[in-house]
Amino acid sequence: MKDANKTIGDMIDKAGTTIISSIDENGFPNTKAMLAPRMRNGIREIYLTTNTSSMRVKQYSDNPKACIYFYDKRFFRGVMLKGKMEVLQDAKSKKMIWKEGDEMYYPKGVSDPDYCVLKFTAHEGRYYSNFKSETFEIAD
Repeated sequence: MKDANKTIGDMIDKAGTTIISSIDENGFPNTKAMLAPRMRNGIREIYLTTNTSSMRVKQYSDNPKACIYFYDKRFFRGVMLKGKMEVLQDAKSKKMIWKEGDEMYYPKGVSDPDYCVLKFTAHEGRYYSNFKSETFEIAD
């Protein structure tokens, strides 16, 4: 892959679904599909919304190791990013990715105590395309 930031960034921007994984209290991976990221800084930082009361928030608070996967089913390619997930509940982070219509999920608005931000910071990735995989580092 010539330009990981461009290739993978384009895949993330076109993905309608984000697959995230966390580690449960027994050390087993837990995976779920979520909506597309709200924001990203390159491929290193990815921001998502979720409910503060969710099982995933507790798991990330206990163990920040995380994995995110994006795929392009049309061309049968995908990318797994490994890193750490932070749970952000400060007003600045919440306002940064808030969108009109989010009241449907968080009725009390941007200050809803059940609304928080997941900030994923990637350290490395593995890209699959054309029947080949390659691992790559993600620079700071």
